[in-house]
Amino acid sequence: MAHPYHHSLSSVKKWGGEFDDFMPLHAWFDQSKEITADFRHRALRHHAEGVFMLETIFGPTITLSTGRVIPTRWVGEQHVREDLGFIPSFADWARAIRPEPWMGRTQKIEVLVDPAMADG
Repeated sequence: MAHPYHHSLSSVKKWGGEFDDFMPLHAWFDQSKEITADFRHRALRHHAEGVFMLETIFGPTITLSTGRVIPTRWVGEQHVREDLGFIPSFADWARAIRPEPWMGRTQKIEVLVDPAMADG
């Protein structure tokens, strides 16, 4: 699957309704293509937490144009499975990120309170 439209057609085949019923949900998953237009965009939402974020944003169910009510989680799980073959955890993605020195570098935090005033 490459585009939310195709995921939406797949949803229609699975649950009925029209592709417009599903487009907002599938488009949300792939919105991260704005950041990086290759497979790495999936690290942001294509995992178990992303499926639950979808549910938080769009509600626990959607009502299709036919009147049928289905869980949004089903749509999210379908999207991730079609793209990856399974639903990884965010930890699965994080383990695949190669650590770079700049990722763990910290800056010295300046003293925010005058030490002379702290005593008294």
